[in-house]
Amino acid sequence: MSSNKTVPTATPAISFLEGVTDVSKRDDRFRLMDLMQRITREDPVMWGTSIVGFGKYHYRYASGREGDMPVVGFSPRKGKLALYVGALSHQNKPLLAKLGALSTGKSCLYIKCLEQVNVAVLGQIISNTYTRLSDNPTN
Repeated sequence: MSSNKTVPTATPAISFLEGVTDVSKRDDRFRLMDLMQRITREDPVMWGTSIVGFGKYHYRYASGREGDMPVVGFSPRKGKLALYVGALSHQNKPLLAKLGALSTGKSCLYIKCLEQVNVAVLGQIISNTYTRLSDNPTN
């Protein structure tokens, strides 16, 4: 069985985010990092080359595949931010209607910028996921 390619690295998250050349996008990324850090009380850690993560949880699938991932995190993608915040969980799904302009993927929430979402609702989603996965570390 192959190992996870997305693992914590020694690259400082701040250095990664400072590499964003568009000032408004860079400011958004720093605001999001600050929000996640304040909610989780965890320092940001780079996972792989492009995910800023907070906390760590261990997962195990019925297939036997297992590994570690950040509890919550985000990744600047071309044109959008990918948020790894457990948005489609039973606890968070009802909050999506209150969040604002977004799209969802299989395991991600995508937003264009923080101005288009209700940051208080986003904070609740982050908090819900962090609490759920921190209390139940093997998923």
